[in-house]
Amino acid sequence: MALKHVGRLKKTKRRVIVAYRVVPKEPDHCIVVTTENLMADEHDSLIKTVESDAGQTAYEFAEAMARATLPDGRNMLAGFHTTGKMIKVATSEVEMIPDSNTTISLDELNNMIAEQRGVAVEDLALQDDTPAPVAPVKQSSEEAIQELAQVGEIPVTNTDGVITDDELAAKYRSDADRLFKEAKRLREQAEELSPTKRATRKKAESV
Repeated sequence: MALKHVGRLKKTKRRVIVAYRVVPKEPDHCIVVTTENLMADEHDSLIKTVESDAGQTAYEFAEAMARATLPDGRNMLAGFHTTGKMIKVATSEVEMIPDSNTTISLDELNNMIAEQRGVAVEDLALQDDTPAPVAPVKQSSEEAIQELAQVGEIPVTNTDGVITDDELAAKYRSDADRLFKEAKRLREQAEELSPTKRATRKKAESV
């Protein structure tokens, strides 16, 4: 079975998962998740997400990561970012390996996709209405936290790493809002698939 988003570094042959095939304003770079330094449970969670329908249908794997959680409850995208598991590398240094018999350089793949769509490679980067790409953790942890806070992934913490009551409350409110929206969306989908008796009765009465 062919799998999207799976690749390896050409020089070392180390396996990576490509979170972003194209970095905005840097079309010759991508962001990958290094798998060899993951904890066993983190690795299993990552691979399950890659193999899932959400992972395989995602335009960029980071979209699926933004909606997945690690075994300890952390958001996968934010968790890997803040712990240095995501790095930026040149697309020419990565080759995609969807199966054991196929390899293609990521820069060539991006060029092919761009040509098929009639756009430039830089236009393949995620736009504003999709999960914002995060830079690889090459900076300090504090800078990484500030970046993620700006894109709404995590609350800003004090420089000493202690979350205040106000910050914790803000996170709970943010989580509640997100879960409420998700519940509303799922409820609407459920109604479309199988309307409740009340909804069916109202519809009949209005006819």
